[in-house]
Amino acid sequence: MDPWLQFMRPERLWWLLLIPVLLALYFGLLYRRRSRARHRSIGRLERVLPQQQAWKRHLAVGAAVLSLAALNVAYAQPKGQVEVPRDRATVVLTIDISRSMLAEDVTPNRLQAAKAAAQDFLGMLPSGFNVALVSFAATPAVVVPPTTDRGMVAAAIENLEVAPSTAIGDGIFAALDAMAQAPPDPEHPDDPAPGAIVLLSDGYTNVGRPSADAAREAKSLGIPIYTIAYGTRDGCVVSGGQCEPVPVDHYEMEEIARISGGKKFSADTSAELKQVYESIANTVGFVKEDREVTEQYAGFALGFALLASLALMSLAARWP
Repeated sequence: MDPWLQFMRPERLWWLLLIPVLLALYFGLLYRRRSRARHRSIGRLERVLPQQQAWKRHLAVGAAVLSLAALNVAYAQPKGQVEVPRDRATVVLTIDISRSMLAEDVTPNRLQAAKAAAQDFLGMLPSGFNVALVSFAATPAVVVPPTTDRGMVAAAIENLEVAPSTAIGDGIFAALDAMAQAPPDPEHPDDPAPGAIVLLSDGYTNVGRPSADAAREAKSLGIPIYTIAYGTRDGCVVSGGQCEPVPVDHYEMEEIARISGGKKFSADTSAELKQVYESIANTVGFVKEDREVTEQYAGFALGFALLASLALMSLAARWP
């Protein structure tokens, strides 16, 4: 049973006290049967008949008791947290376009692979979701405000070009500005739109405001940041005939996710990046809600009852 399970009719759980009573009765019958067997001789007929397999009898009784327990839990109308699909949310794709994204440790390079994965990500999100695109290098830009037009966002992703420096903190603040532009829910216009920021970067902040300050602002607004540290430790960019190392800074990505209440991912290849996006799509596409789960425990009860019936049929003999 789920330790966090709650019940709509918890007073009905008192019937579970019958379970230890039934078990005590069963073990009492077993003890009496064994006592009788020790004090009497075995008849000729008993010598010829096959012996009853004890484990089948125990299985039948155990399954029957578990069936009763599950049925009682169902009777108490349990409720638990279940994942249900969201019908509306806003996701802000925030992509690093600094020069380090030209590193070719990912084929053909980090930026081109990131573009392809981000475009695939658009198709993974529910159609009713708004998606915005923010890019950042030395300065951020809200390239596309929140929209349900996936084609517009995909085209904008394809047109991203690199620029010098990395301002992750400013990129997050720009993403928060984009989130504020999300259209209100017609049915609940005063409610803030649920949303999340998906931040892909391979570097670390070297200009602009600290990323930790931006993460704290996102936390205060209830907007988690899912960070993706993309690339390998061996990445480098050719500049002036020399290969300048551009290793991924996992620590900063981890801190941003932790402070904001999101989650940090890492990907060394384009295939891994696609898997990360799939995981994030599943996370932001669903929300946990309290729902009655009576049918789940009724199903458990039915399953245990069937198991008990099969065990009894295989016994073809009475219980002790």
